[in-house]
Amino acid sequence: MKVLVTVKEVAEVADDFEIEGTEVGERYLEYDLNEWDDYAVEEAVQLKEEGPVEEVVTVTIGPERSEETIRMALAKGADRAVRVWDDALEDADLLDVETKTNLLEAVVEEEDPDLVLTGVQSGDDNFGATGVSLADEIGFQWGAVVNALDYDHDAGVAHVHRELEGGVEELTDIELPAVLTIQTGINEPRYASLRGIRQAQSKEIATKSLDDVGLDAGAIESDLTMTAMYEPESESDAEIFEGDAGETAERLAEVLREKGVAE
Repeated sequence: MKVLVTVKEVAEVADDFEIEGTEVGERYLEYDLNEWDDYAVEEAVQLKEEGPVEEVVTVTIGPERSEETIRMALAKGADRAVRVWDDALEDADLLDVETKTNLLEAVVEEEDPDLVLTGVQSGDDNFGATGVSLADEIGFQWGAVVNALDYDHDAGVAHVHRELEGGVEELTDIELPAVLTIQTGINEPRYASLRGIRQAQSKEIATKSLDDVGLDAGAIESDLTMTAMYEPESESDAEIFEGDAGETAERLAEVLREKGVAE
C-alpha cells in the first residue's frame, strides 16, 4: 500500500513588512512546512508504522528553495519526495486550485497511490479546496476535514471522523482509493530527530517539469488574476496603559465607566 501526501511550503510574514506591487517583499518572508500538511505527514507515517503502508511519498509544487522544507517531511519518516516545478510556473501570477489539481493529478497517475492525504488548507492562500478538487478529478472517494482515522487493511476501508460546520461530527466509512483532507489536532506531529535529518539528506527528491508529468503551459493557465494587494486598515487603535498595577487598574476602571460598562 502506498500513501501520497501533498505538502506545501508556506510563507510567514514578519510583523513589519512592505508590499511591493502584488507581493510582500521577499526580505519580510520566512518559509516553513504548511501546518495542516505537517499533520497529514504524521498520519501517513503512523499508518506506515502500524503496518499496512509500505511507502510514504510526498509531493510538492515549488521551486528549488522548497527542498529544505520537503526534507523536513522526509526527516519525519516519508520515504521519498516529488517536486514539480517549471519556468512556466515561475512566471505564473497565481497558482489556483485548478492549476494545482492539474499538476497533482499528473503525479497521482504516475505514482498510483492507494491513499492521498492533504492538509485541509494552506496557511497562505486558504483556498481549502485542492484535496476535494483532486479527488473529483482522479475519481477517488474523498473525505474532508478528517480529525480521526482508523484504517481497516483487510476491508480496504478508512473509518474516518469528520468535523463539519456548526459543531456537527460525522463518522463514516470511505473505501480506498481515496483522498482525505487532514485537520489539525488529528495527531501530534513529531519533531525530526537528528538521525532522521541525516537520513533525509540521502532520500530521493525527484524534480519534474511540466513535460515530465505530461503537461503543457495550457495546464497552468488560470482564470484568476492578482490585481492588488494591500494591508487592511485597523478599525481602532489600542491604548496602552502605563504605570504600576494600581495605576493601570485605576485607568482601566475609568475607561470602563466612560464606556458605560461599569458603574
